[in-house]
Amino acid sequence: MDPHRQAATAPRLGRSGGRLLLAVPFALIAVVTVVDVLSPPDVHLGPFLIAAPAVTASFAGARMTAFVGAVAVLAQAVVAGARTSVVDLNHTYQIIALVLISVIATFFAHLRERDEDRVRRLRSIAHAAQSVVLRPLPHRAGPLHIASVYLAAEEEAQMGGDLYAAARTATGTRLLIGDARGKGLDAVGEASLVLGAFRVTARREQELPDLIGHLEAGVGSDALDDPRPGPGPEAAGTGADGADGADEAFVTALVLDIPDREPVVRLVNCGHPPPLLLRRGRVIPLDTADASPPLGLSDVLAPDVTVETFPFDVGDVLLLYTDGVVEARDSSRAFYPLVERLEGWTDADPPTLLGRLRADLQAYAGGHLGDDAALVAVERLAPEP
Repeated sequence: MDPHRQAATAPRLGRSGGRLLLAVPFALIAVVTVVDVLSPPDVHLGPFLIAAPAVTASFAGARMTAFVGAVAVLAQAVVAGARTSVVDLNHTYQIIALVLISVIATFFAHLRERDEDRVRRLRSIAHAAQSVVLRPLPHRAGPLHIASVYLAAEEEAQMGGDLYAAARTATGTRLLIGDARGKGLDAVGEASLVLGAFRVTARREQELPDLIGHLEAGVGSDALDDPRPGPGPEAAGTGADGADGADEAFVTALVLDIPDREPVVRLVNCGHPPPLLLRRGRVIPLDTADASPPLGLSDVLAPDVTVETFPFDVGDVLLLYTDGVVEARDSSRAFYPLVERLEGWTDADPPTLLGRLRADLQAYAGGHLGDDAALVAVERLAPEP
């Protein structure tokens, strides 16, 4: 997995934990065998040996489950020989039942192994596809030092609807960060469309409004390929699925143009959380006076694009983020205080800043985010002589 991506999940069981689990069925067999041999004649604990292969099947493979089952059958035979006889009717039935349960447990362990292998293969394919859609940002772009982090809310996912990208132009660097509406494959599809449009046009468009127009056209551009019929006339204007635009795809986005030779940043905010400027111990939100509507809503809201300019000098750091960061909650359901946390880290470079922020955010949310979160930190360095 790429270092700029990380799932917000709990740590997995290590080798030492696996050995500890594997000791449980063998300890169970040993305890039941000893106690059963020492028990009075009318007390039979042999049926408890069935638990050994059954428990093993929940975490080990088919071979280990079969081995534990064989050991349990051998232990039952030892108990039978010590107490009466192996051919005693009661113990014979116990041995037969134990053999059957062991075979069944081994079969289910085989099915679980097969399903896990299939999931691993699918996950590998998904990771490869995601690495194409959401490419790592360059560490350096002209006078800029860049770092990025993607935190996936879903345990098995590495990418959702959050997105970011960078492109070099003849005069500077352009950055994009956004968040597609919804979750799952639909959100990933919208994110890939916006990223594709940005990569194609960001280097050649001279003005940000023109670039925004191309990104706007990319959102939902595959709708004509959907063979499903649209809603009938009776659905128009009725509820969330009507013609009020609530069911349309849209993407909140922030597009920045950072010139190499001017200490400024020009940006267009399309319904996205404002970037934060870290400067000499202060955290300054770069709120725009006239925010543009999210991408994909030009037919619902006025598509006016306003480019605003803010100072961005040597030593300044810009933090771009998606709403999954500020909407993370702790155990008391309080939102993550991003600005408050950043006030203590204003002297950090981009990788250090995002490392601290990632660890603090995951600790604050208890290791589980309610939504995907993307973070990009950009520092302007002194020009090279």
